[in-house]
Amino acid sequence: MSNVASSRLQGRRHAKDSSRNRRVPSLRFHKASGQNYVVLNGKAIYCGRPGDPATEPRYHQAIGEWLAAGQQLPADPTTLTVKELLARFWTHAEQYYRTLTDGRIKELEQYRLALRPLKELYADTPAADFGPRALKAVRLKMIDMGWCRPYVNKQVNRIRHVFKWAVGDEIVPGSVLYALQAVPGLRRGRSDASEPEAVKPVPIERVEAIQPFVSRQVWAMIQLQLFTAARAGEIAQMRPCDIDRQEQDLTAGTRVWVYSPEQHKTAWHGHKRNIYIGPRAQRVLAPFLLRDPQAYCFSPAEAESDRRRRLHEKRTTPLACGNVPGSNVKDDPEWSAGDRYTTDSYRRAIARACDQAFPPPEPLAKREGETNEEWQTRLTAEQKSELDTWQKAHRWHPHQLRHNAATELRKEFGIEAARIILGHRSAAITEVYAEKDEQQAVEAMAQVG
Repeated sequence: MSNVASSRLQGRRHAKDSSRNRRVPSLRFHKASGQNYVVLNGKAIYCGRPGDPATEPRYHQAIGEWLAAGQQLPADPTTLTVKELLARFWTHAEQYYRTLTDGRIKELEQYRLALRPLKELYADTPAADFGPRALKAVRLKMIDMGWCRPYVNKQVNRIRHVFKWAVGDEIVPGSVLYALQAVPGLRRGRSDASEPEAVKPVPIERVEAIQPFVSRQVWAMIQLQLFTAARAGEIAQMRPCDIDRQEQDLTAGTRVWVYSPEQHKTAWHGHKRNIYIGPRAQRVLAPFLLRDPQAYCFSPAEAESDRRRRLHEKRTTPLACGNVPGSNVKDDPEWSAGDRYTTDSYRRAIARACDQAFPPPEPLAKREGETNEEWQTRLTAEQKSELDTWQKAHRWHPHQLRHNAATELRKEFGIEAARIILGHRSAAITEVYAEKDEQQAVEAMAQVG
């Protein structure tokens, strides 16, 4: 059995063992009343007298409904508030939106953001009274928070999903969901919500400009995204055990590796994701495969160790003077480098490198020896706005690299090949990523137009 299959089998066994070990309250006997009962969430549920054929079925019914509701007792729809509804939903969400590796996925964080304005405005409102006008008020608050139109629509749909879940659990009347579904989504140009800027490929010279300012780990991740069209999160979680190095392309005579990430964007749909690693990407990746098969290929801790080693090599102070390597390390530091990059830490590393490669003009730039707090205090509101504009124009993010790769793939091999490599189920999604090559149309019209 391959390492990949073994790892996934262990994950399934772990999930199965966890369900087996879940404690279910047992049936008890109450002497004073002579009845059997079970305690759920601190409340006694009486099931009947011993020997009564209906007692045990009532017990199993109570346990089944309790487990199905996320180990919660039924709520009274007439008194349940929005705040209480969200607390119940969150118990469900933490169990439902999870993975075998880290226990949390981004969908849970998106729900956290979506429910925040709802709770701020309507926490103490009865859930049964939350209607279309209230939903529009929450949506208006999202717009005031600066969220763009498509994102507002997505977050409103998440709020609707909370009430859909509540209807399914019989804690909110179905009429509430029916009313909320009558609220249409925001349309382009017909609301005060801003429109998002289209994600474009980043000019390759701007990519190459940051190489001196990133670690070898981050630079390898950047190259792999360009060569494989993988998502940032898929590169960040790469491990040697997830890569099949036995695949062979007999037509081209070139060995192609196949990377199958354990977790990816569409895994919950049951879709399989294969990322193909060709010769150029293999040369980039090879030095990072010489480690424990279960360890992550790209480690911030390893990058920090490399940085400290380079600083030590440049040291001019004699070893007999000053700090000895390792002597000035805190026993309990507030921050320490982790064993793998996240999409956020990867993005921040690129943003910092962009700031170094394209420093803002004076007096917007941070001065030598100046702390971030001192820097921000020194800048006026107008200067901060100018700095934001400068950084927006000179920074790029990892998701743009996927657009770079998609555009090149479409240009060289067509939309269908790009769709398969990008892992899309529909070519319509690939159209969003792959910029159209209009040069052929321009050349044709130059001749016949």
